[in-house]
Amino acid sequence: MPRRIIDISQPVDASIGVWPGDSPFTSEFTWDMNSGASCNVSRISTSPHNGTHADAPVHFLPGGEGIGERPLEPYLGPCVVLDGPAEGLIQPQLLDGIDLAITPRILVRTRRQPVTEFREEFVSLSVDAARWLAEHGALLIGLDTPSMDPFASKTMDAHHTLLGAGIAILENLDLSNVRPGNYELIALPLRWPGLDASPVRAVLREIPAG
Repeated sequence: MPRRIIDISQPVDASIGVWPGDSPFTSEFTWDMNSGASCNVSRISTSPHNGTHADAPVHFLPGGEGIGERPLEPYLGPCVVLDGPAEGLIQPQLLDGIDLAITPRILVRTRRQPVTEFREEFVSLSVDAARWLAEHGALLIGLDTPSMDPFASKTMDAHHTLLGAGIAILENLDLSNVRPGNYELIALPLRWPGLDASPVRAVLREIPAG
């Protein structure tokens, strides 16, 4: 029996909530069959951080890798989905007991729904939790919120810790229809050399019982 695929990506259109000051998503057809063109061809303008996306080291680390240079291994393979807090910071206690040899990719569900208006209050990762992931050899951490660090952070310590350790970052996941447990993650970024982030079409595949 085919394994069920669960789409955990946010839809991206002009209604999506955008980090204050960042570039909104816009689209238009530059060739339009309704106007006599032989086919439809569109043009988009967007920040690579809109919707579900992967951060690259160069986002915060001068001289760091762009998203197009990142290895793909962290974005593909076994993962675990955890129920996290509904507010505040994710602490390392939530991660205790995870066997990273089995599930080196961790997604934390805070039950945040995709929103059309950006909200500054969201769950983020504590620096202690980021250090736990770095010390234990995690490959990837993903949240269903806009950032690993709180909105008001000026130093972005969680990002620096994770990216400095080579840990892949996914943000703005949609985990609202996912139960905690083990899955296979597929969330490949685009091959955009030198860029600070990339949209991903993130999905989970269920692991057969037994």
